[in-house]
Amino acid sequence: MTLPSHVKMVEVGARDGLQNEPGTLPTSLKVEFIDKLSATGLRAIEAGSFVSPKAIPQMADTDEVMARIERKTGVSYPAIAFNTRGLERAVAVRVEEVAIGTATSETFSQRNTNCSIAQSFARSRTICEAAAAEGLRVRGYVSCVLGCPYEGEIDPELVAEMAEEMAGMGCYEISLGDTIGTGTPEKAKAMIGAVAKKVPMERLALHFHDTYGQALANIYAGLELGVAVVDSSVSGLGGCPYAPGAAGNVASEDVLYMLNGLGIETGVDFDKLVAAGRFITDAIGRAPASKVAQAMRAKTS
Repeated sequence: MTLPSHVKMVEVGARDGLQNEPGTLPTSLKVEFIDKLSATGLRAIEAGSFVSPKAIPQMADTDEVMARIERKTGVSYPAIAFNTRGLERAVAVRVEEVAIGTATSETFSQRNTNCSIAQSFARSRTICEAAAAEGLRVRGYVSCVLGCPYEGEIDPELVAEMAEEMAGMGCYEISLGDTIGTGTPEKAKAMIGAVAKKVPMERLALHFHDTYGQALANIYAGLELGVAVVDSSVSGLGGCPYAPGAAGNVASEDVLYMLNGLGIETGVDFDKLVAAGRFITDAIGRAPASKVAQAMRAKTS
């Protein structure tokens, strides 16, 4: 097994992280946060979600956020669009990439997107066709790939079938999400191995939450198999409103520290990333979940 020489880090803190905060944050704060992330060398920053404000009020200002951020050349700013109305909003503010999603369990699908798995695929297919017509790239998310909070264990073959269907719709990349953070390295390897038989490894990404402290180990297991795209959130922000007890995303600072230690290139400036995480956690009054961020604060206090 050979580790990849380069890994693309996909920062999801401005969307997946902030949407789980209990209150809404000022638009200006979100814009400043994303601009700080843009200065770190990250090449993909998920910037918002075009969903119903009633469902996720924290993302109600995504249109304005996308209009105000300073977009850097070479940096992608994808946003969630789970229906055609969301896609229309994305096009209106010149978003170049949108993300769609489904889940491996019917219960989670109903709770998360208020539709069945079949309905979510139908919606996604429509969005992919419309996005292609507009010249937009589409990224796909599969949630609960290593366990569901309502239905328990998930068959890796089911994950593989879903990823294959998303790839067939035109998704250039499929992000495999351990939404409740219950996975372990061997389970992660089995799941990734099953998916890679149907979707090329270079089109796969890992999106692991850290509920049981296994996220970094699971990511390393994925790196050994050849996955070279990792989703993460500065200071471990996030969680899932439809997965009770699930912790936040794996912290970007911790992922970068590990990748640097492995000699894997990312193009991301460590100090600037830590500073961006400190900015947002200070602004929202939250202690960072990142072990690296905690250690850095202890050194400067």
